[in-house]
Amino acid sequence: MPSLSSTLSLAALCAWQGRHSWRILTTDFGHGESFLAAWKAWKADAQRSRQLHFTAICAAPVSAAQVHAAALPQMAELAQTLGQQMLGLLPGIHRLSFEQGRVLLTLWVGDAHTLLRQQNSSADAMLLHLPFASDNHSIKALARHCHRGSVLQVAPSMQDDAPLRHALTTAGFVFDHEDNNCAHFAPRWEPRKRPGERPPIAQPGTAVVIGAGLAGASVAYSLAIRGWRVTVLAKGEAPADGASGLPAGLFCPHVSPDDSVLSRLSRNGVRMTLQRLRDVCREGLDWGHSGVLEHCTDGGTGLPTAWAGGPGAQWSHACDADQLADAGLPADTAACWHAQAGWVRPAQLVKAQLAQPGITFVGQAHVARLVPDPEDGWQALDACGTVLARADLALVACGPATTGLLPDGVHWHLQALRGQISWGWHSTDNAAALPPFPVNGNGNLVTQVPLEQGKAWVMGSTFERDVAQMPISTTDQAAAHAVNFGKLSTLLPGSAPALAPWFTPGDAHCQPTWGEVRCASHDRLPIAGPISATTPGLWALTAMGARGLTLSVLCGELIAAQLHGEPLPLDAKLAQHLGTERLSRQMPRSHP
Repeated sequence: MPSLSSTLSLAALCAWQGRHSWRILTTDFGHGESFLAAWKAWKADAQRSRQLHFTAICAAPVSAAQVHAAALPQMAELAQTLGQQMLGLLPGIHRLSFEQGRVLLTLWVGDAHTLLRQQNSSADAMLLHLPFASDNHSIKALARHCHRGSVLQVAPSMQDDAPLRHALTTAGFVFDHEDNNCAHFAPRWEPRKRPGERPPIAQPGTAVVIGAGLAGASVAYSLAIRGWRVTVLAKGEAPADGASGLPAGLFCPHVSPDDSVLSRLSRNGVRMTLQRLRDVCREGLDWGHSGVLEHCTDGGTGLPTAWAGGPGAQWSHACDADQLADAGLPADTAACWHAQAGWVRPAQLVKAQLAQPGITFVGQAHVARLVPDPEDGWQALDACGTVLARADLALVACGPATTGLLPDGVHWHLQALRGQISWGWHSTDNAAALPPFPVNGNGNLVTQVPLEQGKAWVMGSTFERDVAQMPISTTDQAAAHAVNFGKLSTLLPGSAPALAPWFTPGDAHCQPTWGEVRCASHDRLPIAGPISATTPGLWALTAMGARGLTLSVLCGELIAAQLHGEPLPLDAKLAQHLGTERLSRQMPRSHP
């Protein structure tokens, strides 16, 4: 594939100077040469844009080895960094993040024409490579991703393609007189807007986020790295004082034979959670890329048959004999290994994200109402009507308390979910019974958690639907221990006897349960988007349920991308499953 310098002029590329963000789209990723050249040039330019978005179409997955082999010597270090993330590239959309989130690579894996028609993005500069069809339908699909003034650079190998040039001209591109390979998008008509399209925010402003858990911290971080000044308000004294204060939890993909919506969402989420953890947290202390064994107690692994030996196996595959033996499970156990999964201390991730420059945390700030600001934007008021914060943008990310802050006329049915965990310390009595990695299934056991007082294990959790009562009574704690021990006995029959004393109330080993209330939507997927069309500037990120560690970073980036009109970090149709528009079609739940 030609180098970037032969396909996109530096003058067009450097138009990022003085811009908040710059977006490049190429119809052929090749082996990453164009992206690496753009990334290197961006790093070297003191007047570069705050963010660089590079979207590239891959007809087929690209491996790290191919990236390394094709890279020029001066690109070797960047190629090594890129190659570390080039895994699990199944058909669909993949978001890779570099430079602490300031260089974003979005890979569209599949057929170029189909992807251009299905995805939403707007590019400032485009690279058109062979092979690309020169028919009117394909060029119109390409033009969907342009705004007036977008630059298009045609590869030299295509400069004599008369049908292509005619199709481009018909679609609204005007070729430059001085550079026969360069055109800009200047249609004589007003380009049609996509259904539901909102005008993007050109420049970051101020935002107030209500809630300092995983959801609030993730969206605050995504806004802050784009230049927003964010105030995070929390009811408690410190961040992660609610369900995100769990001692330890898992980020882990979901698998299903038909590769369902949740399965695809969870892979997008795991990839982005891993990148965020590497950016802001301490591996080995705050989190671990340990892998997770899933004991499939229903007898089937749920793995798509097409994954064997392909990119899907880099995500999840059937367990081998050694992994089963390490977990103390029989060799014929139905289980799969999630290679990209791991454990996290959620409060550490929350605090690390809130430490991003541009974010101000305010504790003991109980927001009772959100009202429009007379001068524009929103005000967060306490119960006495005192203004706690005012900002251009308000985001509700406070879990079960979300419904109390919805404007009049907006009614969401969110289900309370109380969860309680059982936990204990590693000791000479139980060390041999604990697997060296987390085990998931009906509940999960997280081992080797490095707390300040020593290494701990965490088992849970209960799933008490429609229960919001706090604090937890002694009777409820005992019931939770019994439920969690039952789950452990099914999950890891060999480990349960050695840990039994830790689940027995009255035993010296038994610790109090830890519990908090989460919430879930009617379809068990998060809610991420504008609250209603009649309340501009009021957004929500809530209903994480039991998957906050897996999906919160993805949802925060989705909201930031939608606000700024950026390329989405996931498939456009998948994004609709997270949007608030679906809530207007929901039916009230009449049962848990």
